[in-house]
Amino acid sequence: MTSITTKDGVQIFYKDWGPKSAQPIVFHHGWPLSSDDWESQMLFFVGKGYRAIAHDRRGHGRSSQVSDGHDMDHYASDAAAVVEQLDLRNAIHVGHSPGGGEAARYVGRCGKDRVAKLVLIGAVPPLMLKTDTNPAGLSIEVFDDLRNQLAANRAQFYLDFASGPFYGYNRPGAKASQAVIWNWWRQGMMGSAKAHYDGIKAFSETDFSEDLRKITVPTLVLHGDDDQIVPCADSAPFSAKLLKRSTLKIYEKLPHGLCTTHADVVNAELLSFMAS
Repeated sequence: MTSITTKDGVQIFYKDWGPKSAQPIVFHHGWPLSSDDWESQMLFFVGKGYRAIAHDRRGHGRSSQVSDGHDMDHYASDAAAVVEQLDLRNAIHVGHSPGGGEAARYVGRCGKDRVAKLVLIGAVPPLMLKTDTNPAGLSIEVFDDLRNQLAANRAQFYLDFASGPFYGYNRPGAKASQAVIWNWWRQGMMGSAKAHYDGIKAFSETDFSEDLRKITVPTLVLHGDDDQIVPCADSAPFSAKLLKRSTLKIYEKLPHGLCTTHADVVNAELLSFMAS
């Protein structure tokens, strides 16, 4: 198994596909998934001559199921460890959902000299939680409910989550793919319940505003306007405003899991941005 070991002794699994001499694309996955969630994008971009790298966040997928460190600072540090071990330069970082927060923190704090561009897809920045300074956010009760469902019956919760709001399969007329649902469930159940439980706090309560302000590379912000997990109106436009060099693309009627349900649309948009 291909992995690196972080300074605090955590093994981080990663995939590294394509020519080592090609421009690297680093993919940061969403909650509670793994690098497997990027297969449609990784295969596509390797076919276009890029080098595609994706890692499993600590506590997720095939990485160590450690008890601690399930916060955005550790996530970004772990991503940096992979980048440095592989000596990736001129890289394009692509993050989905909490992976977008991880990528933003990495680029804002760790990776300025190694990064060419950034893509945030259905991403959690700037801040999901409703606060006095973020009145448009979601109430803490929303995230408490996620934690309660996970603790009560994680297997059923993950099945319901994938069968419904994640891919928009709960919308009238939607045609659900059972294979996609079970693949989501498989990835989720591979990881640690403790990591996933703690990760809810990490992705909902972390304020990425300062990270976004520090980012100077061109950044593409993609979001579906029917995202039931990370509401578009409360995230993407605000992130685009905080970024210095942003392009905002909002897709009509697309769900949170658009990288899977509409991989052709997303891949074409990414390719155009990366080649520009």
